[in-house]
Amino acid sequence: MNHDAMLAEMRGLREQITGVTGTVVAAVDGLLVAADTGDGIDPHSLAAVAAAGLGIARRTVTVADQGALDQAVAYCSRGYTAVYALGDLALMVVLGDEGLDIGRLHSDSQPTLDRIGSILIEGE
Repeated sequence: MNHDAMLAEMRGLREQITGVTGTVVAAVDGLLVAADTGDGIDPHSLAAVAAAGLGIARRTVTVADQGALDQAVAYCSRGYTAVYALGDLALMVVLGDEGLDIGRLHSDSQPTLDRIGSILIEGE
């Protein structure tokens, strides 16, 4: 896996979309792959909790017969936490502050998510 290319994509998303404050890529078992987070964020803990949350969200949409899960978003008092599925084996967490346009994040992040997914596949 090209770790530098992945970090460049993660930083690029933060620079491209106003309000994005950090990103984490993890395996669905919660192991950290890469992180671009600020001080005060433990990327290992974030990866583990996000993976657990993604697993619950996937199970929820299966029970509700809603198809495959693409993303799960938490709207918080100080911003947003979005977890995007990267295929069946990985995920990306995007943290955002109150100024994040969540709609723009969803539409503009897809190319970055696709490129990160490709980087992960190349590393297998």
